[in-house]
Amino acid sequence: MANTSISSNPAAAFSEAARFGEIRSRFFFLIGALVVYRIGTFIPVPGVNPAEVARFFGDRSNTILGIVNMFSGGALSRLSIFAMGVMPYISASIIIQMMSMVVPTLMELRKEGESGRRKITQYTRYGTVALALVQSFAAAGALEKGGMTLVTGWSFLFTATITMTTGTMFLMWLGEQITERGIGNGISMIILSGIVAGLPGAVGNTAEAVSNGEMQGPFALLLVILVLATTAFVVFMERAQRRIPVDYAKRQVGRRMYAGQSSHLPFKINMSGVIPPIFASSLLLFPATLASFFGTNAEGPVSAFMQNVAAALGYGQPLHLVIYALLIVFFCFFYTALVFNARDTADNLKKSGAFVRGIRPGQQTAEYIDHVLTRLTLWGALYVTAVCLLPEILISSQGVPFHFGGTSLLIVVVVVMDFMSQLNAHMMSHHYPGLLKKANLLGYGRSGSGGQS
Repeated sequence: MANTSISSNPAAAFSEAARFGEIRSRFFFLIGALVVYRIGTFIPVPGVNPAEVARFFGDRSNTILGIVNMFSGGALSRLSIFAMGVMPYISASIIIQMMSMVVPTLMELRKEGESGRRKITQYTRYGTVALALVQSFAAAGALEKGGMTLVTGWSFLFTATITMTTGTMFLMWLGEQITERGIGNGISMIILSGIVAGLPGAVGNTAEAVSNGEMQGPFALLLVILVLATTAFVVFMERAQRRIPVDYAKRQVGRRMYAGQSSHLPFKINMSGVIPPIFASSLLLFPATLASFFGTNAEGPVSAFMQNVAAALGYGQPLHLVIYALLIVFFCFFYTALVFNARDTADNLKKSGAFVRGIRPGQQTAEYIDHVLTRLTLWGALYVTAVCLLPEILISSQGVPFHFGGTSLLIVVVVVMDFMSQLNAHMMSHHYPGLLKKANLLGYGRSGSGGQS
C-alpha cells in the first residue's frame, strides 16, 4: 500500500514534490523571481562611482549600514537599483502592526476580516513608498556629499531617489507574486536569498585565512562544528512549543449532544521571532553610524564625544555586549506584550465554552496564560541573546572572518522551516483525492446499484 504521508526529510520532500506539475511550476517561478532579484542587485544606480562606494562601505561594515547591506544581499554596498532592498517594507509592516495594537481605527480594521486586511495592506504600501523616498533621498545626498558620484546636483538626487524607490516597490511587488504564485513568503524568500548569497564569500574568506596561516586548521574545523551545532540548536528551539491543555464542555446543538473535546493552546518559546535582534542592532549601531558621518578627523566637542561613544560601543567591547543583550531581552518582552493579549485569548476561550484544566475561566485564565507566556518569553529572550552574542564574541576575540550568525541565522532557519511547511501543505493538497478515495468519501467502491440512495 502506498504511503500518503509527507516525509520530513527535505530531499524526500523535494523528490516527491517533483512528481506534481503544479508544484514544479511554483518552484520554477520562485527560482526565476530570485534570479531576477539577484541580477538587479548588480545593476548600479546611474551616476555613482562604484570604486568610491565600495571603499566607503568597506570602512563602515560595523555600522547600521552593514545590517541594511546584509538584508539587501550586498546591493547597498554596490548602490544598485535594489540598494534599499525590502527594509522599507519591513519597517512599514512593523510600524503598521504596532499601530494596529494601539490605534482604535486600525484595531477595528483588524477585526473586519479580509476587507480590513486589504486596507491594512494598502496602508503598509503607502508607508513603504514614504519610507523608501526618505531613505533613498538621504542615501543619494550622502553619496553626493561624500564625493562618490560622477554627477552632482538635483539631477542626480532626483534620478537616484526615484531609481532606488522604484527598486523597492518592484521588490515589494515581486515578493507578493512569489507568495501568490511560488512557494513560501515572498519577502522572506528575498531576504533569505540575499543572506545566502553572502555565504560563499564567508566560506572563501575562512578558507583563505586557513591557507595563509591566519587561522589554524583544527580551529576552522571546530568553527564549522560550532556553526552546525548552533544551527541545530536554533531549529530545535524554533520548533519547541509549550502546549496548554484546553477542554471543551459538552454542547447541545438542536437535538444532538456533542461530547466534550480536548485540545491545546500552542505557544512558541520565541514568540517575537527576529524582531528583537533587528531592533537592538539598529539602536546599538546608530551612534557608530552617526560618528562615521562626522568623520574620523573632524574636530569639535560633539565629534569627539560621538567618536568616544562609537569606540565604547564597538564590536567586542564589554559595554556593547551588555547593552546588546539587554536590548534584545527588552524587545522580546515588549514585542510579545504588544502582539499578544492574554485577556482576549481568555475571553475567546470562555465564549467558545472552553477552559484550561484546573483554572477558572475569565480573569484567572488570563493571569495563568500571562504567567506562562512571561516564563516562555524569558527563556526565549535568553536563547535569542545567546545565539546573537556568539558570533560577535568569535569575531571580536578570535578574528573569525565568518559573519553567518545571530540575526541572519535566525532568519535563515525560520524562513527555511516556513518554506518546508508550505511545501508539505501543497503536497498534502495533492494527496487529498487519494485519501478520500481510500476513506470511501467520494462514493468509490459502492456495492449494489449505483442509483440507489
